Amino acid sequence: MQKPIVITLGDPAGIGPEIIAKAFRDAPDVTRGCFVAGDIGSVRRAAQRIMGEGVTLPVAQIATPEALLDMPPRCIPVVQVVAVDVPVAMGRVSAAAGLIAGQCVTWAAHAALTGEVAAMVTAPLHKAALHAAGLPYSAFPGHTELLQAQAAAFIGKPVTQVPVRMMLANDELRTVLVSIHVSLREALDAVTVDNVLQTLIITDQSLRAVLGRAPVIAVAGLNPHAGEGGLFGREEIDVILPAIAAARQLGIDARGPFAPDTVFMRARHTVQQPAEFDVVVAMYHDQGLIPVKYLGVDKGVNVTLGLPLLRTSPDHGTAFDIAGTGRADASSLIAAIRMARALRRH
Repeated sequence: MQKPIVITLGDPAGIGPEIIAKAFRDAPDVTRGCFVAGDIGSVRRAAQRIMGEGVTLPVAQIATPEALLDMPPRCIPVVQVVAVDVPVAMGRVSAAAGLIAGQCVTWAAHAALTGEVAAMVTAPLHKAALHAAGLPYSAFPGHTELLQAQAAAFIGKPVTQVPVRMMLANDELRTVLVSIHVSLREALDAVTVDNVLQTLIITDQSLRAVLGRAPVIAVAGLNPHAGEGGLFGREEIDVILPAIAAARQLGIDARGPFAPDTVFMRARHTVQQPAEFDVVVAMYHDQGLIPVKYLGVDKGVNVTLGLPLLRTSPDHGTAFDIAGTGRADASSLIAAIRMARALRRH
């Protein structure tokens, strides 16, 4: 048996348990060989909410991943990794829910780092709930930073020596970000030669493994029209161009910087128009994520690059406004599982 994929529960007050249940119900071929690290009560309640007339969706507690061999299709295997005294209130930020979500991620990351699982797929957590849970979870703004710290501790290195980047991808477009969850003002300060070069190196190394060749990397400018030769800012001249030149000296096929309002269209792959580039390196969070999300939140997958483990996640949040209603769409989670399966083969 191939090593399994673990799916974390996410914030139990959000749509995480529901989209997990829907993924097992609607895509048994994709979820085969997967199990949930979480709370069996939360998963069972979610399964009950989405079961229609004549639909059976059993939830089984397992002790080890080896028990997956005995699981029939559409049965949701759960390893109970948290202690839950009472169910959390749906659609509300709470320290209890944040603690559950954080503990599930920590457990799954350890399983991935020790080789017990091939990959981890993380259902959405709520950053305010994670912060409310207190230390150690309140020290991290989200999944990426939490996983980075855990990986660094596991391999015995400072966090600064385990650089990571976020890639958001769908069937049409890939983007990688120079900075992640920081304010826009801090993001501008993060556009340095070292940070841009490091992003290009991580992007090249990660996509070489996937594509089997050197990726063609487009680099977005920071300013309108990529600075228009210095008329609208000098970051392209003083920072981004030197980083591209240094990357090309390392054998990386980095090109640009290109005007950020058109480069994503040039990197979008469709049947009618093949892409010019394999990926776009964007200078900050919203610059890179808006184009991918505009193509469809249900299609996007978040991949963390640079970690000594494989992690994907859906491209959406906890959706507290519809949590518990049965209306959540599991498409992005299913896409994240599919991508984890594809990446683990490389």
